[in-house]
Amino acid sequence: MDPCPFVRLIIESLALKLPLSTKTAGSGVYPSTSTPCYCTFRIKNFPPQTALLPLCSAAVTNTSPPDSAMSSAEFHIDAATLRRLSGKPVTLRVSIYKGRMGRTCGITSGKLLGRVHVGINLGGADSRAAVFQNGWTKLGREPDYPTARLHLTVRTEPDPRYVFQFGGEPECSPVVFQIQGNIRQPVFSCKFSADRNARSRSLPSDFATNNTRGWRRTFSGEKEKPGRERKGWMIMVHDLFGSPVAAASMITPFVPSPGSDRVSRSNPGAWLILRPHGFSVSTWKPWGRLEAWRDRGSSDGLGYKFELVSDTGLSGGIPIAEGTMGVKKGGQFCIDSRLNDSLAMATASRVSPVRGFVMSSTVEGEGKVSKPVVQVGVQHVTCMADAALFIALSAAIDLSMDSCRLFSHKLRKEFWHDEHESFSFP
Repeated sequence: MDPCPFVRLIIESLALKLPLSTKTAGSGVYPSTSTPCYCTFRIKNFPPQTALLPLCSAAVTNTSPPDSAMSSAEFHIDAATLRRLSGKPVTLRVSIYKGRMGRTCGITSGKLLGRVHVGINLGGADSRAAVFQNGWTKLGREPDYPTARLHLTVRTEPDPRYVFQFGGEPECSPVVFQIQGNIRQPVFSCKFSADRNARSRSLPSDFATNNTRGWRRTFSGEKEKPGRERKGWMIMVHDLFGSPVAAASMITPFVPSPGSDRVSRSNPGAWLILRPHGFSVSTWKPWGRLEAWRDRGSSDGLGYKFELVSDTGLSGGIPIAEGTMGVKKGGQFCIDSRLNDSLAMATASRVSPVRGFVMSSTVEGEGKVSKPVVQVGVQHVTCMADAALFIALSAAIDLSMDSCRLFSHKLRKEFWHDEHESFSFP
């Protein structure tokens, strides 16, 4: 498999240092140390991004970097955009504000302190790293007037990825293609199955006897009426030789919370992502667990949480992705350590294997034809079986849009449970 060129534009080491003459005033142009500051990043034809801006100690000199070197924003540039922008001037526009982030009546709440422009050359960025800004820069133009200073590092680094696309909707058992430019090559085939009579057929033979507390709810305890649960869904991923290389299996039924027609966060449904274990095709091992539910709010959203199954046991899952996407427009499922700040506290006491970008998958909204496009970082794929795991995970998050659909809505015929065929592991 040959990857596609991608480039990651990283903005990090942000800090704001205020002039000593005005820093303690608290009521002038510049904020006091207790006033929050933030900045926005804009590149033409890219969605803008926003990040909090820490204030730096006055003891820090203009030649020393700030204490923090965490990434604050990233722009992911694909091959087509690289070709379009190569050799052309690209400008990163950084606007610094005091006050709280957000907008009131369509107007930015913060007060503008200044702007910084950084020129970026993307020529050759897919093959070598480059730094375009690393240090302090003044927000004002008056050479003799004390002004605030912004510290930031702007750099690019190659980020090659494998790109796949489902040839159809996951529930239609499609072929999966690898994409490279205008070339589409079939690499996997999928088989979807729905069997509501199977209670544990989706588990590896040694899984049900192990400690599954917190991972598998007892189906016999369910009080829902027939038709008020969605369970038994499974999608198998096969290689071109027809051998199963990954699977996504619904381990916890999707049921509506009492008195409603939606799957709640307090009682989510769940999938296990499985990989072959050993030399026998009938032996499987859990790799990850995906929970999904339907969030309430001003607009309904599909909530999700993905955990890696640790080698120490099923009760020691490591959360690496969590978020919400709109059920109307859909969104993107992404595993990226730089984007999942909400999981920082949950993983603080554990060693997370996630570093940088891992994968992303597109998800269409309810009622729309969904052919997920999957991107996987090359450092996370050593063989076809590794890629198949991400394909199975992508199918699971896409199918969760259907399994979390309001129970007052009827699903399409592909989700009707098999009556004459029981599909199971070989």
